[in-house]
Amino acid sequence: MSFLARLLLVKLLCLAACSLSAAPAPRPNILLILADDLGFSDIGCYGSSLATPNLDRLAAGGLRFTQFYNAARCCPTRAALLTGLYPHQAGVGHMLQPWRPPSYNNGIGENTATIAELLRDAGYRTYHVGKWHVGGVGGNLVADAPAARNHPMNRGFDRAYGSGGGGNYFALTPLYLDRQNIKAGEDYYATDAFTDNAVKFLEAHGRDAKEKPFFLHLCYTAPHFPLHAKPADIAKYRGKFAHGWDAERERRFAKQKELGLFPRDAQLSPRAPEAKAWKDLPAAERADWDLRMAVYAGMIDCMDQGVGRVLDAVKKIGAEQNTLVLFLSDNGASAEFLDTWPNTARGHKPGSEAGSRESHKCLEVGWANAANTPCREHKMWDHEGGISTPLIVSWPAGIAARGQFTREPGHVIDLQPTFLELAGTKYPTHLKDRALTPLPGRSLLPTLQGKPLGERTLAWEHEGNRAVRVGDWKLVASFSGPWELYDLSRDRAELKNLAVQQPAKVKELTAAWQQWADKVGVVPWEQLPGANYKPNASYRKKGEPLPR
Repeated sequence: MSFLARLLLVKLLCLAACSLSAAPAPRPNILLILADDLGFSDIGCYGSSLATPNLDRLAAGGLRFTQFYNAARCCPTRAALLTGLYPHQAGVGHMLQPWRPPSYNNGIGENTATIAELLRDAGYRTYHVGKWHVGGVGGNLVADAPAARNHPMNRGFDRAYGSGGGGNYFALTPLYLDRQNIKAGEDYYATDAFTDNAVKFLEAHGRDAKEKPFFLHLCYTAPHFPLHAKPADIAKYRGKFAHGWDAERERRFAKQKELGLFPRDAQLSPRAPEAKAWKDLPAAERADWDLRMAVYAGMIDCMDQGVGRVLDAVKKIGAEQNTLVLFLSDNGASAEFLDTWPNTARGHKPGSEAGSRESHKCLEVGWANAANTPCREHKMWDHEGGISTPLIVSWPAGIAARGQFTREPGHVIDLQPTFLELAGTKYPTHLKDRALTPLPGRSLLPTLQGKPLGERTLAWEHEGNRAVRVGDWKLVASFSGPWELYDLSRDRAELKNLAVQQPAKVKELTAAWQQWADKVGVVPWEQLPGANYKPNASYRKKGEPLPR
């Protein structure tokens, strides 16, 4: 080869190398896993003694958020997560009742675009498995039915398996695969069925669409009531909670401090006032509560096993390194009691054992208080126990953090802007003929890269419970109750109310909350039908005494 030819070859090789080095990294796959009614401390890497090795392994290889927030309840959180808007902006200011459109409607509105719609337009394949619960899925799945406007496959998902809400884990209904109604089989268990179908979708993706990135949104119903688990998963935990919720809270809080979630001088909130002291309960009652917690633990254990199987499927299709995995919960643990017997839909058959097919038991206030350690209140409330969620983020190719914490506050409204940035696409002003509401959240990519997000304002409202956080200051109130003020940098458990000492700060944050409420479409709760709630023999929010 002549000198000139060799020189030309060297130049070509250098140009090729420069071209390769300048090529953008491939866009990540996204696996977004959502648990249902899981408390802040319910997995091992957030303080519990439950066997969650797969989630713990994700945390050890990634990043854990200590101050990540949901919207206090299932439907509002799912609407906010999917659309990147606050729940009221998305049309789900409460649940799915058309009380006061557009902010209180029977599903996400025409002003919204889901993550799946935007990622699919950007070239992703999109899959939804599990609980949907933002409208459009009921007994009739006909594609052109008005109620089907919000069916997952009409909202950007290429494939879908699951149910509109929750229900009996052994006989879930309604149940669909894509656009067809299906029935649960004889040996059905919802958590395993969700895992099975997530794995099937991933296997098909690896076989038929490997050249495209995927977005898989896996929504387990575990550990939402009814407390249903497989016998082997229950047996693993029988007797392990006989020490009771008071001791369990202390154990979990000690573990959280050991892990570094909270400083050594942090304080644990008092037992929920509606819960009795464990030592004061009769032995038979303590045995029943021990069993309930064993069932609850078994549900979480089974979900973790499923997460492990899904992660194995990601690895088998060669996508492990470049898959962004996120795990979080839709709200804090539930303190609700629900028993509609003799209506079997949500009724507990007398004599049936907790965890079995014909049972309908709930976690209730004592154990929910432990699940939300160290925070106050529960699902539906805007104190930290209702809105705080564990968030694990793992992305081997994109996150240098390994087993670290971030104390940057984040919210489910931040997930859509994060995914759009990673996908290299923008949030549009219109989608087809629909004008879209601008996104209020921020991309979390700086946080994933170890950079600060800066001070921000976040706000909440659900059933008249309300809160606003500006920097480390949080103003919060229960429905019809007075505003309480907390400095979360020193008081995450909301123990020292500073409202009397800081009237100017209360006034400032009250104005900030009202400005937000007016902007997103909050209607005062006392003007809506749900304000008529009174505890009764079939349903109580958190163990309130029955009216005489």
